[in-house]
Amino acid sequence: MDIRRKSARATTLLAALAGIAAAALLLGVAELAAAFFTARATPVIALGSTFIDFTPGWLKDFAIATFGTGDKAALFVGMGLTITALAAVLGIAAFHRWVLGAVGVTAAGLVIVASVLSRAGASTYDALPSLIGTAAGLLALRLMIARLPAARAVPSDPAPADMAPAPAAARALPGGSSRRSFFAAAGITTAAAAAAAAGGRALGSVRNSVEAARRSLRLPAPASPAPVLPAGLEAPVDGVVPWLTPNPDFYRIDTALSVPQLDVDTWELRVHGMVEEEFTLTFDDLLEEDLIERHITLTCVSNPVGGNLVGNAKWLGYPLRDLLRRARPLRGADMVLSTSSDGFSASTPLPVLQDGRDAMLAVAMNDEPLPLEHGYPVRMVVPGLYGYVSATKWVVDLEVTRFADRTSYWTDRGWSEKGPIKTMARVEVPRSFGKVAAGTVQIGGTAWSQTRGITRVEVSVDDGRWEEVTLAAEASVDTWRQWHHEITVGPGSHTLRARATDPADGLQTDERADPVPNGASGWQSVQFTAT
Repeated sequence: MDIRRKSARATTLLAALAGIAAAALLLGVAELAAAFFTARATPVIALGSTFIDFTPGWLKDFAIATFGTGDKAALFVGMGLTITALAAVLGIAAFHRWVLGAVGVTAAGLVIVASVLSRAGASTYDALPSLIGTAAGLLALRLMIARLPAARAVPSDPAPADMAPAPAAARALPGGSSRRSFFAAAGITTAAAAAAAAGGRALGSVRNSVEAARRSLRLPAPASPAPVLPAGLEAPVDGVVPWLTPNPDFYRIDTALSVPQLDVDTWELRVHGMVEEEFTLTFDDLLEEDLIERHITLTCVSNPVGGNLVGNAKWLGYPLRDLLRRARPLRGADMVLSTSSDGFSASTPLPVLQDGRDAMLAVAMNDEPLPLEHGYPVRMVVPGLYGYVSATKWVVDLEVTRFADRTSYWTDRGWSEKGPIKTMARVEVPRSFGKVAAGTVQIGGTAWSQTRGITRVEVSVDDGRWEEVTLAAEASVDTWRQWHHEITVGPGSHTLRARATDPADGLQTDERADPVPNGASGWQSVQFTAT
């Protein structure tokens, strides 16, 4: 009896393995087939994007707060574990009763198809890779289940009267019974899955010439170059972040699991809605306009107090006020709904785009064409607003409308409509829970209040009096401003707080607020130890 139970458990594990191998083949074959379609047809990307769309706001906020810019990697890991567990269950179900397993795999395939078809711009043909992958997964699962040891009755060893007979589905399946045969089938399936996935990626990279086109793109000189930067922009303290954020270090928070690959030769921007003149811009049209170049600091609404979801770059682009002047918005319009190629949308207050600030359709970042992950070929950049209502990447559509008539991706999920950036001071040196030498300590950090500027930063050690720090030079009110100071501390644990003041709203509020629904607030506290 013990031997039979152990054998049954071992066979169940093999059935689970069969389900996992079949799922890997399903996804691998689908990815290979998707290489001949678009990124929208890739099942993992479609599943992940659909998951993001239906994830509650609180869970997204938790993911961003916990994993930061690694939120997408965490999502893929979670998806991988979930798919593995589900595939194992379906493999076991198929072993005990083939119909149940087959129905489960088919249902999973239909979920993938539905996810693919739900992507913006998807066509019926984009479902084909998932259907092909599902068929391959079903066939592989049946062949492996048929080779499990329990799939064949052994005439010379009839079942005792007190034991249940072998599952009917197992008895009905044809094929050999040796574990060697099963492992051979499972190994071939796994190898085929890996080869298909690798082939899909290879074909996709060969067919994709967008990055090469981006590197060879030559941008025109700006009609209005960026103002000359003053000396002394950076705080003279080791560990303070660079004033200009390098492109690879610039934060990335968006809903795109697969970076859109847009060709500048076919890219178009449609401008329509409540306007007197609707029109379409091509990329060449955009480059022929009078472009401006400005340093602007961007901030993510999900940035916690003292967080790193903020960066400063030099942008080249076409002023949105000029584009709107051509479109001539109608009376009553109060919002511009921008939409990206992957379906993301943001609702920007119309007056903000017309009030003289340097909001733009950006085509370059830090003297090079936009990196693919930062919106190539065109994105929006709007000083003073959090990105969720302004910084649409891969933008392809601008609709002039009203807040009363249209909503956007994040406002549908409980975030506020307007999204003005809150004044914030950040301590960068010393780091939280860091160690310093007792005595005189150099401290420093960055503060921002886009469109208003920073006039003062103060710090307090161990709840002592507030001391005004030395501010670095200011490039413009649209960029962050660095600061530095000296403090004296003895051995032991200490707490450092910082707060900023802007000329419009005054002292930064000490009221603590979470990022939802309109950005975090409060004074940052950093604990450190002096030795």
